[in-house]
Amino acid sequence: MSETATGPDARGPRLEMIIIGLICLVVLSAGWYVLSQQQQSLRRSPAGFDGLQVWLAANGVSAQNFTGGWLMDQTAVGLLLIPLHDTRLDVARPRPVTTEELLRQQDEYDLLTPVITSKARRVPALVVLPKWRSGMRLTGLAHPVLNVETERLEDILEKLTGGTDIAAVSADSPFTDFSYRSPEGEDLTARIYAAQMFTNADCRPVIGQGAAMLLADCPLATDAGPDNQAGSRTENRILVLADPDLLNNHGLRLGDNAQIALDVLGSRAGDRNIVIDYSRDIWLRDPVSEPARERTWDDLARFFGPPFVTLWAGAALVLALFLWRAALRNGPVRPEGSGPGAGKMLAVSARARLMRLSGQDGALIREYATARLAATAASLFGPAYARHYSGEEAFLAYAARRHPEETLRLRAVLAAIRALPARLPAAEAIHQIDQLEQVLEQISHDA
Repeated sequence: MSETATGPDARGPRLEMIIIGLICLVVLSAGWYVLSQQQQSLRRSPAGFDGLQVWLAANGVSAQNFTGGWLMDQTAVGLLLIPLHDTRLDVARPRPVTTEELLRQQDEYDLLTPVITSKARRVPALVVLPKWRSGMRLTGLAHPVLNVETERLEDILEKLTGGTDIAAVSADSPFTDFSYRSPEGEDLTARIYAAQMFTNADCRPVIGQGAAMLLADCPLATDAGPDNQAGSRTENRILVLADPDLLNNHGLRLGDNAQIALDVLGSRAGDRNIVIDYSRDIWLRDPVSEPARERTWDDLARFFGPPFVTLWAGAALVLALFLWRAALRNGPVRPEGSGPGAGKMLAVSARARLMRLSGQDGALIREYATARLAATAASLFGPAYARHYSGEEAFLAYAARRHPEETLRLRAVLAAIRALPARLPAAEAIHQIDQLEQVLEQISHDA
């Protein structure tokens, strides 16, 4: 009977602390997921290039998006497409503070000129100049007021091509059409909204004219970097796309832009891979001059980036739920429906429930007092003598010998319980039970 009066085990962790821990875990997982999705939101936006990769792959051209994380065999790359969402290369972009600054910011992420030029020396590359501010991506409105500054475009062209006679050119009409003839002799028309072009005497136009080039083949700026040793006379060239709307998600649906992108990129890449490169570092490797590297932590870290981060977050939540459920109890679940005395316990529980539902609180307290006397006798004398001392008179006789000061109080409490009516307020019932427990506590633990 003493087990029935014992409260739930208080050794397990509190429910409030577990819930707080789960909330913190969810917040951290969500923050990690949001940070990893920032670049993906840019790629999927109207100014991004995920649609180009899908379009090329759907038409049998090998194409992939690349964000870095592992070395890539440069001999397998037919064309490296480098979108620039940075109007000031080599300069850290300022963080916007207000909503207006966020909408008007011209840089989405930072890139370095030496990294871009080094990639262009290793493999054929096409650099896509920036055109839209962040407001175009965030609002979905392509308005000329959201164009980047032309001075910044000219600065990018000067860094990449090394020329000085460079000028950015803006269209006078809302839509500008550019003629293009494919190698098969098919005439196509590229249509650009608020077209952005440039002029450079050192560049050869691929789409457009010398005074207003949309896509051009330009010389690559020379330096004394590791990929271009001093004294080298080899001229590297690079494709420069002035207006990203020819290839991005926003512009592929206009005119014959999609077909032109398929023709231009496919003919340049040949039977090799087209890589849309979003990485900030050099991940290209020459299998002849550079030996294959051993595994590093970066190879493992990419399994914790998108899209695997969603799976890890779900696994963490499942593990937290498992630990929470396991921490609520200690040891295996005790089979309540079997074992000695199970039938008697069920009968007592059913009788108590019936008495409580029928309003027989007085009778229920009397039964409770009898059970508590028997449980106290069992704890004091053990199972061998518990039956003899569980009776009220025998227990009072023992209490009179060992605890005479508590015997009168116990008799008064038991008499008051016997005199209780069948129906009584809950407060009175609790008061009587509390008086009985106090007396039994003194008798059980009085040294």
